[in-house]
Amino acid sequence: MKFLLTSAGIKNTSIDATLVDLLGKPIAESSALCIPTAIYPFPGGPSMAYRFISGSTANPMCGLGWKSLGVLELTALPSIKEEHWITAVQETDALLVWGGDVLYLCRWMRESGLADLLPSLRETVYVGVSAGSMVTAPIFGETYDDPNMPFVIDEGLGLVDFALLPHLDHEDHPESSTANVERMASEIPVPIYAIDDETAIKVVDGTVEVVSEGHWKLSTP
Repeated sequence: MKFLLTSAGIKNTSIDATLVDLLGKPIAESSALCIPTAIYPFPGGPSMAYRFISGSTANPMCGLGWKSLGVLELTALPSIKEEHWITAVQETDALLVWGGDVLYLCRWMRESGLADLLPSLRETVYVGVSAGSMVTAPIFGETYDDPNMPFVIDEGLGLVDFALLPHLDHEDHPESSTANVERMASEIPVPIYAIDDETAIKVVDGTVEVVSEGHWKLSTP
């Protein structure tokens, strides 16, 4: 599996070009499945899920001009025959995993069976946004927008070998300040990439590359 882990989606031309490079063809010739599940626990979650799916968010992941686009709702998968949804996942070029509650997303990644399938998808591009990026780590810390709250540290999916903290120094995300990154780094025993909304992390065959028109910070244990 190839990874493009973002803070806020395809925010600039550098990240857009990286997505096309990972796909190996134009977006207009590529298929995608979007995963809105993580947003449901938030106030207004259903309407935010609709905006994501309809491509009407500020950074419209689903409005990039995909050749075909579908919805993969993780909470529905346990009640569906595996051969139906697994085939759809195997045949798609990209998975667009939106942000929200990383703990909730991690739970449903596992309970749906998708977490077990992901490592076998060698050519699929996993595009994460915020929590959708965080969940790929072996371990993550969450403060739910409160910089004074102790980290809720939990085990991630372990698809990459580092942790990720999105929205670095964003005015609407005080929990992602540089000072908080340093606090988080002292509590998590893996490298941590803190990235702002103009930055993404590209991972192919374990090789990590930072794609940025903004700023980022790497902290090591």
